[in-house]
Amino acid sequence: MDHKKELKLQYKEIKTEAGIFQIKNIKNQKVFIKTSPNLKTINGIQFQLEHGSCTNKGLQQEWNEYGKESFDFEVLEVLKEKEDEYFNKKDALEKLEEKWLDQLQPFGERGYL
Repeated sequence: MDHKKELKLQYKEIKTEAGIFQIKNIKNQKVFIKTSPNLKTINGIQFQLEHGSCTNKGLQQEWNEYGKESFDFEVLEVLKEKEDEYFNKKDALEKLEEKWLDQLQPFGERGYL
């Protein structure tokens, strides 16, 4: 098997973790909360912020104003997937998001919604 095919197979076998994460502005304590079926997307959001292309305008504006060092990226919870035919990842992520939104209340001056 050639090297490229082997790498593709290895990539497909890597298990992705779903869950919820936050980006916290440590200067003013505002938070951005997001769920993802693949928590590795945190890197993509950081890349977008660094290049000025984040779709959340408030977060992007403060990133530009305060700088990269003023933000903390943190996984809040990894989704525990069940080996159940009735398990729905999308629904489970929505419930997880509700839980953390209720807990952290990132609304108005406290968040980037």
